[in-house]
Parts: sequence; C-alpha cells; structure tokens
Amino acid sequence: MNASDWITRGVSLLRPGHPPGGTKSAADASKTKKIGAGPRPLTERLEATLRRPGEALAPRALRRALVELQAVVDPRISEVEAGRRAHAVVQWYGARELDERRDIWLLMSERFAPDVQQLSTARDRHEAAVGTPDEGQAEIGLRRALASPRARLLQRFAIDPEGMRFLVDLRAELLPHLKGDRRLLPLDAELEHLFSTWFDMAFLDLRRISWDSPASLIEKLIQYEAVHDIKSWADVKNRLDSDRRCYGFFHPRLPNTPLIFVEVALVDRISEGIVPLLDEAAALVRPDKATTAIFYSISNTQTGLRGVSFGDSLIKRVVETLQEELPRLKTFATLSPIPGFRAWLARHAAGIVERLDEKRAAELGRAVGSLPPTGERFLAAAEDAHALDAKSPVRQLLMNAAAEYLGRAMADGKPADPVARFHLGNGSRVERLNWGGDPSPKGLRQSYGLMVNYLYDLKRLDKHRTLLAQGKVAVSSSIDDLFLKS
Repeated sequence: MNASDWITRGVSLLRPGHPPGGTKSAADASKTKKIGAGPRPLTERLEATLRRPGEALAPRALRRALVELQAVVDPRISEVEAGRRAHAVVQWYGARELDERRDIWLLMSERFAPDVQQLSTARDRHEAAVGTPDEGQAEIGLRRALASPRARLLQRFAIDPEGMRFLVDLRAELLPHLKGDRRLLPLDAELEHLFSTWFDMAFLDLRRISWDSPASLIEKLIQYEAVHDIKSWADVKNRLDSDRRCYGFFHPRLPNTPLIFVEVALVDRISEGIVPLLDEAAALVRPDKATTAIFYSISNTQTGLRGVSFGDSLIKRVVETLQEELPRLKTFATLSPIPGFRAWLARHAAGIVERLDEKRAAELGRAVGSLPPTGERFLAAAEDAHALDAKSPVRQLLMNAAAEYLGRAMADGKPADPVARFHLGNGSRVERLNWGGDPSPKGLRQSYGLMVNYLYDLKRLDKHRTLLAQGKVAVSSSIDDLFLKS
C-alpha cells in the first residue's frame, strides 16, 4: 500500500461527520436534542448516568466495556497477557444480545480511531516532503499516524486460538447493519483490510475433501453448498465419488472449516446440464480416462470474509493439482448458473424485442399472440420455457437475450452477472449456452433453466483479462453468433 492509499484510508476513517470519539457537529447535536428519542451520541452516553430508552448497555456498563477494550491494547503488557484479556472480552461478548454487541462495535469503531491531529500533521509533512530527500521519512511518519489503535485491538483479539473465529463471526453479524449506521464503517474497513492480509494465499492450505474426510467436515459441505443444494448423504457421497473431486482452502486458525470449496466432475466432454452430473445412478467415469474437468459449484462459506477473494487462486491451484494427478485432462470449464438473467431481462425485454428485424418480429408476434410483439407478451410466453421446442421464436430470443446479457451487459465497467464477473475476471471466456441446463425450480426462477459454460483456456487467460479491462468480454464463435444484430 503506497502513501496515497494510506492517505485515502485515513480520510475514509475520519470522514466528515464521523470523527473519532463519537463527537458530532453542533447541528447534529441540536437535531438529537430536538428529537429527544432514541440513543444519544456515544460520547454523551459515556458521560451519562442513566440509560435512555432505545439504548442497550447502561452508561456504567458501556464505560466498563471501554475500559476492558482499552486494557487489551495497553502497550505496557505482553502479547500473552493481551491475548488473555482479549479472551475474557470474547467470553463476555458472547453472552450479550445483538443490541449490546452493537454498542461494542461502536466503541471499537469510534473510540479507537487514529489521532486526528497527528494524522493532519503527518499528512502536511508528507505533502511538503514529496520530491525531497525527506520524502521517505515523511512517508514512514504518515504510515505510523494512520496505524489506528483499532487495528492493534483487533490484532490482539487474533492472538487467542479462537480469536480469528470471533472476528470473522463479528464481521458477519456487523455487515447487515452498515447501511443503517455509518458510524460502523471504519470498523468494517479495518476488519476487511486485516482479513485481506491474514487470509492471503500464502497462508492458506488447499485440501481435497473426500468421502473419507471427517463427517463434521462433510456436514459443512452440506451446510454451505450455495449453488446446487445437497439433498441427502447419498447425494453428497455421489459428489465425492471416484470421478468427482472437491477441494477447499483452509486457514490454520480455522482448520476444520473450508473458506471456499469447489466441486469438480471428471468427464469426457464439456457438460450441457447439471442433472447428469448430480445423477446418483450415472455410470462412473474412470478418472485416468477423463479429458475434461467441469467446475460445477463454487461456494464461499464465511460471510465475514466478504471482499476477500479466494476463487481466482482456488481454480488455478485446483487446475495445477488435477493436471499433476491426471495428465490426460486437457479441457477445464465450468457449468455455471446465470443468476441475474431473469431480473435483467425483465428490465430490458422491450428493448430486446424492438431490435428484431421485421421477419423475426412477425414470427415472435404470432408465437406470443401480439402483432407487433411486446416485451410484456414475450416475458409471459417465456414463463413456459421448459415446454418450448428448439424452433420456438420465444426460445430463440431467450438464447439471444442470454448471450447479450453475458457478453455485452456491463455494470460499472464489469460484467453485470455476478458469476460471469467472477469467471471472466479470472480470464475465462463465455463458451456455450445450454438450454434446459438446470430444470430445477431455482434454475427456472433465475434464468429460465439456462446455464453457461465458461472455458478456462490456460494459454489465453491473460489475453482475456486484458480484453475485459478494455470493456470487452471474450466469447466463443457460438456466443458471437447469438448476439442480436444492431
């Protein structure tokens, strides 16, 4: 992180209206007094004697909690003693209700911020020193000023063997409250920054999860599977059979919980649908004869690690591991859902229909009972997607629309679909659309049953990433043929 990044981080932590210590402007304080209801600013609560309705911890308990937190970061104590004190706070915190925990979050966020005056002075010195022999020393001073007591507090919680679990769970509980209380944003930013370091790839282990793994670990697969629900023990056993692989990233401080895991099918060609891959009665493929590895499910397990990316490295590591074990594997692709397609099409159906030429518009109009056809009629006809044959104008237009969505729809310069964003960001290309790929209620609800293959061409990953950085999505010729003509 360069000096500019640190300056930006310091400004975000000390944004106007949310200075450390929980103080507010005179206007904000006036508003609070006029309203006369709900919790007071944190500083006022710490100085009060009685609890007001809507406030969780009483002032005395709030002050005691602050003292305990400050004791954890006391610079005069050893790391061992700091860990012991942090453990005691964790035990106390675990017995608190949610509203009381929010008070602890506020204490961490507001009372352990960088010193405003020191930061301002260090920033001014750094700006004045840029381009001079003193620039390096000034940057060191700026970095030290930006090192908040909050970071030190969180680091000392991590000393305890259960401390990492505590911090990850704390952030998972914190995240839903950020929009409603912006005072918590600095604490969230600090946690995300620390997690990005603590959960760096250099500190993670890639482990295969098999049917011989501990039952408690297999139960976590069932619990955290986010793409295709695991319905039974027979189902999970099938996903861990000889022609299947499952790999996860593990952290030493969370040894029995995969942070993310990927399920892989070893087959002889790129798969068109999920049903055969999950069929418990399907014939096994000899792994040493397989030519294709299909990544059909990737699941993050820890909400508290949101913003920390593992998927890119996971796929690369799994590809390397599979190639070493099974040298006949030459093709690496996904069979992926298109979770945002239906919602996107609902907003763009009218525009899609208007782009049809006269002949196709007439064909669609006859199929949906409206001349000229409308987006509303098209969407209504698409509800029976599972019953549409290959020549149906509605089905054909759904395929066109899905290609447009995956290959051209962008949001903030990135692919609009979250799964596409992930795989295309890793350097894959949109390879093929599969009609009826997922006929489950979830698949129909998300994408009218459509699924997509993303191909990981190992020699072209960097080329595809460069293309994406230019706002263009790498697609195969079959996808290019589905694009609507302008």
